[in-house]
Amino acid sequence: MSSSLADIVKHSREQMQKSVENTRKELSTIRSGKATTSLLDTVRVDAYGQQVPLNQVASVAAPEARLLTVQPWDKTLVSAIEKAIQASDLGLNPAHDGTLIRVPLPALTQERRKELVKVVHKLAEEGRVGIRHARTEGINRAKKAEHVSEDDQRHSEKDVQKLHDDAIKQIDQLVKAKEQEIMEV
Repeated sequence: MSSSLADIVKHSREQMQKSVENTRKELSTIRSGKATTSLLDTVRVDAYGQQVPLNQVASVAAPEARLLTVQPWDKTLVSAIEKAIQASDLGLNPAHDGTLIRVPLPALTQERRKELVKVVHKLAEEGRVGIRHARTEGINRAKKAEHVSEDDQRHSEKDVQKLHDDAIKQIDQLVKAKEQEIMEV
């Protein structure tokens, strides 16, 4: 296989892995029954005149299965952080004692669990679309490659297809694991 075909396959692999990693990251922000610090990654706080991610103004910990604690580095931001968590679409109700914000996680209703599973499937489909796009791009680039035999082109197309199948399997495994985590009572 010529170096340009190898480069095409390598590029396709990188693109597909980015889609898988992005999906993994997105899924980690979806709330399941357990407390996880990544749950608050999407929360943005109005601090110092601008919107900043929560993790840039406070440390988040999960000391218990159903509790998150937020420790602001600047005590003046306690109420702004509390408001930001309440305003997020996570359905959380934080409370503070002046320095530490406690965020108890209410038990998920069966209805809410089903909604979250739908969100998981939507995010997974976005990941699959990215993987399919990388496959299409890789195969098209392999077909357009110059000075290579048809056999080499076919081999690189098969390699790209195999990468695609593996990446889709990874996403399916992520979805299955997240779905079990959400539905676990």
